[in-house]
Amino acid sequence: MADQSANDAAAKQRIISHMNSDHQDSLRRYLEHYSQVSSFAARDAKLADITFSSMVILSSSGYCTVPISPPLTRWSQARERAVAMDAEATAGLGRSNITVKKYKKPKGFLAVVFVAAACTFVVFSKRSNFEPGSFIYDHVLKHTPGFAQWCYKIQPLVIYPMIALHGWEAYHMQKSRLEKHNIPFGSRLWWKWVLSTFIEGVGAFMRFDRIVAQEKEKKEKARH
Repeated sequence: MADQSANDAAAKQRIISHMNSDHQDSLRRYLEHYSQVSSFAARDAKLADITFSSMVILSSSGYCTVPISPPLTRWSQARERAVAMDAEATAGLGRSNITVKKYKKPKGFLAVVFVAAACTFVVFSKRSNFEPGSFIYDHVLKHTPGFAQWCYKIQPLVIYPMIALHGWEAYHMQKSRLEKHNIPFGSRLWWKWVLSTFIEGVGAFMRFDRIVAQEKEKKEKARH
């Protein structure tokens, strides 16, 4: 009897450790789907305890008890039940079973586009950048005063449409990619993709979609 209790305790701890180290995205989805916890609050989800009938998950919203239905009758059923619950949560949330866990920096031509867009944002951020006495004018534009004057005139026509367009692209990235592929709202990874999209636009979408395609290919190979 003592041996069985020790085995059960060891099995339980293995499940908790495995879920926390390899399946935090599943824990987040459990909270969002079964306990209606927001994506932001669920971003740091950790499995605190598990029994045959429920999981206790800790996040910034506190402890939440998620029922396991039907209950387990032995620990060896935990993996199968966890997978089934995750599939149900994924479908219920309208998410993909592909989780993106990394950010990819722009390279080559996309890096050039990124730098050009970032410089445009900085230079056109205020009209005074095109007036004598500003760092940009004195170090870059003082030999082309006519061009500086032209940039001064068009500054509002450049910066405000850029902010509007790139802001919409960042929002679209969140709704169509980041949320769908289980990147927690407000996380460090989320900020990397959102800010990158705001600066460069379409290049970020291209890199993100490439990561998703690579992950899908890995899943397909794993099935065979």
